[in-house]
Amino acid sequence: MPDPSSAAARSDLPRGDNSTASSSTGNSGAGLPPAGVSPEIGARAGSAAAAGAGDGAASRTAERAGGQLSAANPVPTAAELSARTSERSVGESTLVVADERQMMGLLGSRDSLLRLLEEHLVADIHVRGNRVTLRGSAEDVAFAERTLRELLALQESGSVITPDAVRRTIGMLADPDVGTDSPSQVLGLNIISRRGRTIRPKTLNQKRYVDGIDEHTIVFGIGPAGTGKTYLAMAKAVQALQAKQVTRIILTRPAVEAGERLGFLPGTLSDKIDPYLRPLYDALHDMLDPESIPRLMAAGTIEVAPLAYMRGRTLNDAFIILDEAQNTTPEQMKMFLTRLGFGSKIVVTGDITQVDLPGGQRSGLQVVREILGDVDDVLFSLLTSSDVVRHRLVGRIVDAYERWDAENTSAGTPHPAAERQQRRFGPAGGGHHRESGR
Repeated sequence: MPDPSSAAARSDLPRGDNSTASSSTGNSGAGLPPAGVSPEIGARAGSAAAAGAGDGAASRTAERAGGQLSAANPVPTAAELSARTSERSVGESTLVVADERQMMGLLGSRDSLLRLLEEHLVADIHVRGNRVTLRGSAEDVAFAERTLRELLALQESGSVITPDAVRRTIGMLADPDVGTDSPSQVLGLNIISRRGRTIRPKTLNQKRYVDGIDEHTIVFGIGPAGTGKTYLAMAKAVQALQAKQVTRIILTRPAVEAGERLGFLPGTLSDKIDPYLRPLYDALHDMLDPESIPRLMAAGTIEVAPLAYMRGRTLNDAFIILDEAQNTTPEQMKMFLTRLGFGSKIVVTGDITQVDLPGGQRSGLQVVREILGDVDDVLFSLLTSSDVVRHRLVGRIVDAYERWDAENTSAGTPHPAAERQQRRFGPAGGGHHRESGR
């Protein structure tokens, strides 16, 4: 239940005077964010600008936008805001949450989730007891009600509502391309659980990626760092093994840095290749009991090996994952894909903006899209910075690098990755130059 001392918890106090970040934004006119969503979320969904309504809304809108308003996109005057508001129908809706635990989960500890909802939703939110009343324009109230119902449905599926789940739910509902997938279906899809920890997709593209793995024999997961490409593929592999859909898991990745000089490194063969395969081991430890992993590897149920060891093999009844595929050559990619045997599934993951091949060679992951783009039962699933599930700053870093690359490439400056290769390996000597991947 909400804290009785909280202003947001008392229906007799209007949110516009007491909420930590209230807004009453309109949705009429071109360039405005989707109805019911704050300008910040609306911008992420592809809207060009945001406008506010009500006394003091202009200053709050400017504050939320981080002061990045310009003469081309001025804050509307109070008169303009008043005129827009008068043109919109006023709506009100009340949700009754019968279960006290659900209500506590919806509002969060000390109303933390309630304040987050107030920050990102336009409709006024009033809470008294187990009743949540929404007021504002009909569009804003409808959007807020749908958001709350999706969060309650997510709770009913066994998930815990987190601040990240609230942001992603609002973002998905504001996205016009979301299709028939609801946020509760996306965020409530459980892949595997271990010791109370459940692995599930966190974005719409991630769910489509996971569904694609179920529906296709070969899937390419392409996207920037932190989008869950390898982690979700590993979870699906473990799920398939536990369901006895396959008899073994094979994990592989190219050892690019050492190339053919592995023999010069100290230690046994395992010592030489383990540093390149460590991310795959880390993911395994998250999904399986650490005590069982050595036993499964000794029995050949789980195999972790460098890509060079795949040549000449036919892999039947296996779930095969090729990680860091951007560092394969076109010849290596062809060799790997033709290892596919009966009853097997292949998932290839990589980031085509981080190619480390020597001599300016083209990545096999770039070339394979041109070759297999129209082949049945092969899916290319593309993930973006909006699918980053690490620290939120990672997504901003990815976007900043993409903008920088685009600006410098269009200005005739060599792509930074190609320039780095030239410094390390010398001129390409007439070989194929790498594409930027965009």
